[in-house]
Formats: sequence, structure tokens, C-alpha cells
Amino acid sequence: MRQPVSPRRQFVRKAMQAPYLSREEEHALALRWRENRDTAALERLTLAHMRLVIALASRFRGFRLSMSDMIQEGSVGLMEAAARFEPERGVRFSTYASWWIRASIQDYVLRNWSIVRGGTSSTQKALFFNLRRLRARLSTGAEPLSGPQLYREIAEAIGVKPADVELMNARLSGPDTSLNAPLPDSEGSGADRQDFLVCENSLPDETVGETIDQERRRRWLGRALTVLSERELRIVRERRLSDDGVTLETLGRALGISKERVRQIEARALQKLRAALQHDQPAFH
Repeated sequence: MRQPVSPRRQFVRKAMQAPYLSREEEHALALRWRENRDTAALERLTLAHMRLVIALASRFRGFRLSMSDMIQEGSVGLMEAAARFEPERGVRFSTYASWWIRASIQDYVLRNWSIVRGGTSSTQKALFFNLRRLRARLSTGAEPLSGPQLYREIAEAIGVKPADVELMNARLSGPDTSLNAPLPDSEGSGADRQDFLVCENSLPDETVGETIDQERRRRWLGRALTVLSERELRIVRERRLSDDGVTLETLGRALGISKERVRQIEARALQKLRAALQHDQPAFH
């Protein structure tokens, strides 16, 4: 009894049987889609290039992801290329679409290869997709490289730091490990990896205590500031209590006085403020 043909095989067979387009046919179909939104023209244009999607998707087989899903993602890139293609520029559609198809498949691989998100920058993406090939090439031959020398050669070829190469090599060499997985040496203890994660945050009682102390200090300082005049308060706020303290010269121009006079007023205001804080100190405790 003959086995039924899978939908993916049917799709691939149909794509491979689609006729090639001449430059003139391709140009005409692209114009019909862009100017008239002719869906029949779009279907014919994309179907003729589905073999390109399949060919590019097959290059990513080594990541052990679903071929059907990669072809589907490549089809999304193909449709994006059709929407953006400008036929009057004289470039073949296959040349233009290749970039969009490859980018769409690469994005799918990065999102699904691991539960840990990787390849978030251009250098990480270059490492992710080129490290295996470069490592295999440099590790074989008359003078195979290894260790730090191998990392330096790969880093120079891609234009990244050797430390980035070493980190990505470790990511690609080891599988994902669940935090709930038991530790190898925890026989019968029931301990797993997440039990040994160190939290750098403060303890809840320390956080509450610090919040209370900050509020007390704020009220303490607010009461002390009431002893200052309006001009003294402005100088202290802009010079001492703001994130970017202004200069004496800037304040002097704003107040219409010299910067030396601003310095004198500031010094007197700080003395008054210090005396007020010391007088009110018992209330803080």
C-alpha cells in the first residue's frame, strides 16, 4: 500500500515544478502587483521563487529545527521582498529577495534554537551563524588551530573580541540546562540548581528599614530648609540638591550678583542648615 505524500513534500514538489521567469516576465508581474495589487501576479511571482526559499532554508538544517517551519518563515521573507521590490531599479527579484528570505529564517533560528535568547546584536548574529564554519575550517588542515589561538583567528575574521568568540563557543557547545534539574552530586537531597542561585537584592526587612530611614531623612532635611531665605534656598537647591549642580557664575548671572557673592551666600546658608540639622537631630532618632 502506497504511503500518502506529506503536505510538505507536495509543497516542495509543486515549488520545484514551477516555471522559471524571464527578466521581462518578472518585471511585468512585479509592476502589476505594485501598481494594481494583482494577487494573481503576486502568486505567480512568489511561486516561481519558492525553490529559492527551500534552497536557503536547507542551509540551516544543522540547527536541527523544523524544515517546514523554516520554509514557512522564508516564505514570509519572500512576501516582504515582494512588497518592497522596485522593478525599475533593474535588479533581479531573486537577488533582492535572497536577503529578506535569509534574514527571516535567521531570525526564526535565533528565536527557537534555544530557550535562552541569543544573537541580539549584529556581532552576536555573525558569531552565531559563522562560528561553526570557521571553527571547522581552522581546526583542520596542515596546521590546525585550537584554544586561544583559534579564538583570536575567528575574532579577527568576524571583527569581534576573542572573549565574545569564547563565550559563543561555550553557548553552542552545551545544551540548555533547566534550573529545576537536580544537581549531579545531590543524591537523595532533592536539591536542584535554582537552590544555589544567589540573590543580590536586600532582604525584605532591610528594604523596609531603608525606606523608613529615607523618609525620615527627607522630613528632617525639609524642616531644616525652612530656616533659609528664598535666595539661600534657591542657591542650595541648585548647587547642592540637584543632580547637575550649576556653577557659581551661572547662578550669579541668574540672580544679578557676582559669583563671589553667590559663594558667600552659599557658605552662610550651609552653616545655617548645619546648625538646624544638629538642633533637630533628636527628632530624627
